[in-house]
Amino acid sequence: MNISEQVDQGAYAGEQRPTREQSSAHERGQRRGSAHRERPAVQLASRSWAWQVTDSTIGPLLLVATDQGLVQVVFHADEKRVANSLDGLGRRLGAAGSPSCDHPVIAEAVRQLDAYFAGELRDFTLPLDWCLTSGFNRQVLRELVAHVSYGAVVGYQDLAIRVGEPGAARAVGVAMGANPLPVVVPCHRVVESDGGIGGFGGGLETKRSLLALEGVLPQPLF
Repeated sequence: MNISEQVDQGAYAGEQRPTREQSSAHERGQRRGSAHRERPAVQLASRSWAWQVTDSTIGPLLLVATDQGLVQVVFHADEKRVANSLDGLGRRLGAAGSPSCDHPVIAEAVRQLDAYFAGELRDFTLPLDWCLTSGFNRQVLRELVAHVSYGAVVGYQDLAIRVGEPGAARAVGVAMGANPLPVVVPCHRVVESDGGIGGFGGGLETKRSLLALEGVLPQPLF
């Protein structure tokens, strides 16, 4: 079943289709939604962190963890992207990270991601450090990870309705694009209400691959 068919049959993750009144509220609230954009990044209290690059079926992933949990996942982790990401994290976390193959959170993240991409795991049970997101973005991402399960999808507007902001569909899109923990916090499961796949920070091919892995889209023939 493709995404369009899911939308036609209301096969979202336990959500209700928006009413005409909710849709009107969404249209009136497009400008208000911009108020939910995150504030500029600020330096956090200094904390130690470690990182590792691991291979996956969608390309290399940069995994970063603090003592509190997994803090960032970065797609397409080539040398340049890793260097830029680590530089940014150093400014945010106020400390220099170290490469590590035996950090307990990273080791467990590698194990669970390997199982996920092999089709053997549906629910991640990793400790997460939410320090790189806050406010509305964090609220939306927590709702997503808690209530949109493997193999299900949810619309941007419907997710906004779930967190009590029916006019903030665009702000939900911003939150998905700023998600520091993709795959584990499954922003690939957020799609357009008309059946379109929507955008994705890791690229549309990556989003299609993840949705195909979870059975939402058919596996590619080639």
